[in-house]
Amino acid sequence: MVQQVTKGIKISVETNFEGTFYKNYKIHYAFGYKVTIENQSKDSVQLNVRHWIIFDALNNVETVSGEGVIGKKPVLKPGESHTYTSGCLLTSPFGAMQGHYEMVNFTTTKKFDVAIPTFKLSAPFAIN
Repeated sequence: MVQQVTKGIKISVETNFEGTFYKNYKIHYAFGYKVTIENQSKDSVQLNVRHWIIFDALNNVETVSGEGVIGKKPVLKPGESHTYTSGCLLTSPFGAMQGHYEMVNFTTTKKFDVAIPTFKLSAPFAIN
C-alpha cells in the first residue's frame, strides 16, 4: 500500500493483479486498485475531477481525466473517508500510475489539488 497526505487529504492505494486476456491479437494485463480518500482536515471538501497518468514497461503512456471517481463526486466532512475500486489494462506485466484529484474546500470555496502517490502495477508471475 502507498499513502500520501496533501493539504489534510490522505490518499491510500492498494493494487492487485486481475489476470490476462487477449484483445485485438495482443495480450493485456488487467490490474485493479482500491483508493481510500480520507479527510484529515478541519474543512469539508468535495472531489470534482480526477487526472491519471498510466505508464507501462513498454514506454506507453496514457493520460485519463474526467469528472469524479466511478461516477461520483464525493463530499467528505472532517474525519470522513471514501473508498472506491477501479482498474486499468496494460500491454506489459509491469507499470505504474500516478495523478491528482481536483478538490474544492467548502469553507474557503477554493479549489486545490491532492496528489495521488505513484503506485506500481506488477503481475506476480513476472517478478524476479
